[in-house]
Formats: sequence, structure tokens, C-alpha cells
Amino acid sequence: MKLTFLGTGTSQGVPVIGCRCRVCTSPDRRDHRLRTSAMVETHGVRLVIDAGPDFRYQMLRTGVSHLDGILLTHEHKDHIGGLDDVRAFNFVDYPPTIHRVDIYASPRTLACVRKDFDYAFAQDKYRGVPEIELHEIDVTRPFTVKGVEIVPVSGHHSERFTVTGYRIGPLAYLTDFKTIEDREVEKLRGVDTLVVNALRFKEHYSHFNVAEALSLIRRVEPRRAWLTHMSHDIGLQAETEPKLPAGVRMACDMLEVEIED
Repeated sequence: MKLTFLGTGTSQGVPVIGCRCRVCTSPDRRDHRLRTSAMVETHGVRLVIDAGPDFRYQMLRTGVSHLDGILLTHEHKDHIGGLDDVRAFNFVDYPPTIHRVDIYASPRTLACVRKDFDYAFAQDKYRGVPEIELHEIDVTRPFTVKGVEIVPVSGHHSERFTVTGYRIGPLAYLTDFKTIEDREVEKLRGVDTLVVNALRFKEHYSHFNVAEALSLIRRVEPRRAWLTHMSHDIGLQAETEPKLPAGVRMACDMLEVEIED
């Protein structure tokens, strides 16, 4: 299995527009973060988790020309805003074939996709709209994509919003979590690699901070863990990462991680 971090930043990305802080002006490429997204490749199946506003650029710099599915964690724009660009995958082999892109998410998230991209689902579509196949998942039950089992992991982004993480074999990927119940933590037991959001050191009302992310990591006890969805407030990677516990690291854009299946 290979995990590629396509983006590791927040809804604003890093650098933030107009910001002149040490992180936003850093020459270290590890401090340049697109909106959070990841790609998982296992047993010949390629999945992307979230397709935010940077989706087009993220796909261009990976060089891929085929996806087997997109898993959405929730409906916020930094996670679904790039879905129009899936149409490039539709027409890679056109003519004669049009490849629909399969999207998997909770009912609430798919309702937002239908609303925001209504032109893709119109009865009388205009030529060139994204060809999307929506798959509603039951977040309490595993599902499969081309034979690969995926276990949804539920949490809350805030009191108003739910969010879905995913376990794929030895990998678990959580982003935009603020709370998680014990029964959902149990789904993470035994993972080799845990990815979890850590916005900053200071408390935040709708995201794990570093202390909360580390607390979850200690509960799960993965062999290794990576922090993602980080803001410029987390500091320079060169200075912050050495302060983290053994086995915990900060992810960066285009980092590739090999995981034993």
C-alpha cells in the first residue's frame, strides 16, 4: 500500500493570502501546504480522499490519469470544492469511452454535492459536465470499492457537523475531527499507520489541536502516526517536528509513505 499526501494544509492553505509570518514566507517546501487531501493505492485500486479547491493541481503533480473512487470526509468546500475537475478523468479515453468517477460519502455530504454541482445531475445536461456516480455509504458499516474494504470512522467536526474518517486495512485517515467516541476509536485498533488532523497548538472549537491529536494517537497506539490539516500557527516544520513524540511526524505535501498490507 502507498499513501501520498496530496495536501496537508487547512481551508486557507499555507501560505495564507496576505500573511507575512515566518511560516507563510518560509523557503522550506515542507511549509507550503495545499488543502488537505490524500491518495491511497492498494491491490491495484487507487482512491483519493477529498477533492478540495486544489484538486486539479494535486492531480497534475501526481501524474495520474485514472481514479477508482473518491472518498469524501464531509461537505465543506475545502474538501469538495474541486469536484468539477473530475471531468478530466471522464474523458481521458474519449472517444469512445467515458469514465464516470465514483464518489463515496455520507448522505449529508452527498446532498451537498448534489446541490453545489446540480448541473452534473440535471436531466438535460450540457456537454462536458462532470460524469459522477454517487454512492451513499452507511457510516456504521464497512463497504468495498473494487474488492478493497473500507471502514468508515465517525466523528464530530463541531456540534453542528459530523465528519467521516476511513480505515483501509493497516491505514486510518482522519481529518477535521474535534471529537470521537470510544466505539469509533475501537475501529482504529491495530492500524500500522494513523493520519490525524492537528490544526495548531492552541485550542480550537472545531479541530483537534496538537495535544488532542497526540492523545488519540496514544489511545490507538499505531506503529507510526502523521499529522495533517495543519495551519501556519503550528510553526515551521523544521522547528516543530523535532518536538513531537517518537513515531509521530508532520506530513508534508507529496510525501509518499509505504505501508505493509
